[in-house]
Amino acid sequence: MPEQPHVYERLRSSILDLDRVPGSRITERGLEAELGASRTPLRAALMRLEAEGLVRRDGRAWEISPIDLGEIARLSELRDAVESAGVRLSVVRATDAALAAARDALGTYDPDRRNEDAVAAGADFHVQLAQLSGNHFFADTVASAMTRLARTRWLEVRTADARRTAWEEHRTIIDQLAARDGDAAADSIHRHIVGTHERLLAALDADVRLLRARGVAIVGATGSL
Repeated sequence: MPEQPHVYERLRSSILDLDRVPGSRITERGLEAELGASRTPLRAALMRLEAEGLVRRDGRAWEISPIDLGEIARLSELRDAVESAGVRLSVVRATDAALAAARDALGTYDPDRRNEDAVAAGADFHVQLAQLSGNHFFADTVASAMTRLARTRWLEVRTADARRTAWEEHRTIIDQLAARDGDAAADSIHRHIVGTHERLLAALDADVRLLRARGVAIVGATGSL
């Protein structure tokens, strides 16, 4: 059987895009046939995805990890702590050139940007923001958190208003860093992460029936969820 490259990337993309439904079961043998991959790279890919929280073992098979509202809340708390500390360091450590590059990367607001592009741009912004701290552990932590949140963040930015709000809040944070105002930047990143979490929960609450009709597993639910 010819081995196809990038097994990990293909699997990861299909999970993040919800092509593989959270809560659904997959088997190594089934994936071998589907992807034309041999067992060794396939198992390595699954173990890497397990470390990222995107799959988990289910007996002899594997399961696409359900959307876990408790995990989403804990990740928001983690991001709040790490990113708030990160911007305070960035005020001291980031060069003017690095801050200018971050502002350039934001570009101008595009109301026609696709939802998936907005999700990717948002994740890139937060990782880059953490990198400005000069501490790669901050950036690694934020990147891991954004990966775990990627499957649900597309709900939070599905409207033009939500995408504009996110872009404007990102721009405000960069402007505050450029002004070397650590307190303001830390407060803004805190309010941004809390607001993002609240918008995400509202979106999940609004769409829970549709998601469950598609077979999407949601755990840790409260209220109408």
